[in-house]
Amino acid sequence: MEIFKNTIWTHLENREMESLKKLLSDAEVIEILNVIRELSSEEQAIVYRLLSKDKALEIFEQLDTHLQQKLLASFTEERVIEIISELAPDDRVRLLDELPAKVTKKLVDSLSPEERKETALLMGYEEETAGRIMTTEYVRLKRSYTAGEALEKVRANAKEKETIYTIYITDDSRKLEGVLSLRELVMASPEDILENIMHQKVIKASTSTDQEEVARTLQELDLLALPVVDNENRLVGIITIDDAMDILEEETTEDIFDKAGLADFNRLESDRSARLVTGSVFQIWKVRLPFLLITMFGGLMAGVVIGAFEESLEAIAAVAIFIPVIMDMGGNAGTQSSTIFARGVILGHINTRKFLDHLRKETLVGLSMGALIGVATGIIASVWQGIPELGIAVGLALAITMTLATALGFLIPFMLLKLGVDQAAGADPIITTIKDISGLLIYFVLVNQFLGYLL
Repeated sequence: MEIFKNTIWTHLENREMESLKKLLSDAEVIEILNVIRELSSEEQAIVYRLLSKDKALEIFEQLDTHLQQKLLASFTEERVIEIISELAPDDRVRLLDELPAKVTKKLVDSLSPEERKETALLMGYEEETAGRIMTTEYVRLKRSYTAGEALEKVRANAKEKETIYTIYITDDSRKLEGVLSLRELVMASPEDILENIMHQKVIKASTSTDQEEVARTLQELDLLALPVVDNENRLVGIITIDDAMDILEEETTEDIFDKAGLADFNRLESDRSARLVTGSVFQIWKVRLPFLLITMFGGLMAGVVIGAFEESLEAIAAVAIFIPVIMDMGGNAGTQSSTIFARGVILGHINTRKFLDHLRKETLVGLSMGALIGVATGIIASVWQGIPELGIAVGLALAITMTLATALGFLIPFMLLKLGVDQAAGADPIITTIKDISGLLIYFVLVNQFLGYLL
C-alpha cells in the first residue's frame, strides 16, 4: 500500500497523467480509497477525474460526506449534476443533507422526475430514521411466481438494485408477505411456487424506527438487509448491512468526540476534527472551559475538606500519604463506569427503561472491586506504616469511595440524559467533583474514628 501511495505521488509531482491513469485503472477500489483520503483537495480532484466512470462512482459512494463535498466543489456544475443523479437514492439523500439548502434545491430540481420522486420520498421522513436512510433499490416479486420466473426477474433487474441477495415477496399493493434468500431461490426447483418456499415471518422496521435500532438489529441478527414498511405494512425500501455499519461507526465516533468535550462544537457539522483545528480560540473555550471550571471548583472544595481536617494531618503525617490513592482509585472507577454507560447506550446494551437494574449491577461490581482493592491496600498501609487502624481506615475509605464512584458513573450520565444535557461531555467533571469531595470526607471521618486516640 505504501508503494502504491508513493507511486501516485510521484506521478502527480511529475505530471505523468497517462501513467497515473493506467495505474488507477489497474488498481483495486480499496487501494484508491485508502490513498485518496490522504491527498490534498487539488490532488483528489485530479485523481478522481482520471478514474473510469464506474470506478469513480463506486469510490465516490464510499467516501465520507465531507470528502464528497470537497470533490463536488472542484467539479463543473454539469459534472456535479451527473454524479448526484447516478448515486443510489440513500447515498444521494445523505449527501444532500450536508449541502446548503439552496444548493440542495437546485440539485434536486436538476434530477429526472423519477429520481426526484425517490429523493423527495426519502427526504420527507424524519432525520435519523429508517425511512431517511433506506434505499428504494430492492428486488420485489409476487408470491405466484415460480422459482424459474423469479430468477429471470432477478437477472433482468440485478444491475439496477443495491442488493439481490435478499428477495421480498409482496402483493399487488406492495404489502410485505414474505422473504426469500437468493441461495434458497437458486436451490429451489424451477417449478416451485414462491408462496410455498418463502418465509412468512419477516423481521422488519417501520419508516419511523430509529436508525440506531435498525443498525443494531442488522448487526445482532447477522442480516444482509432489513425491509422497511410504512404504517400499512407496504414495502417502501430496505436498509443494507453496509449502511448499518456506517451508522454504528458514526454514532461511536460521535460519542468519542463527545467524551473529548466537543459535544456543542457545531454538532451539525460532520467534520468535527476539522472544526477543532480551524475553529477560533473563543469557540473552543465555549465548549471546554465550562467543564474544566466544574473540575476546578471540585478541586477547591476538596481543598476545603482537607483544610477542615488539618489537625489530623499534622498529628498523623502518614494520613496524607494515602490521599492520592483514595482520589485516584475513585476517579478511575467512576471514569470506567461513565464510559461503559455511554458506550452501552450507544450500542443498545443498556435499556434506559430498566436503568435501576443496570445501576444495581454496576454498584455491586463497584462494591466487589472496592472491597478487593480496599483489603489489599489496607494490608499494605498497615504493614508499611505500622498502624493497623490506619490500614482499616484506608481500606474502608477505598471500598466506599469506589462503590460510590461506580454508582455515580451510571447515575450522573443517566440524569443528564433525561434532562437533555450532553451527558458524554459533562458527566466526568461532575462525577470527579462529587467523588473528590465525598471521598476525602469519608477518608478523614474514618481516620478520626479509628485513630482519634492519636490526635
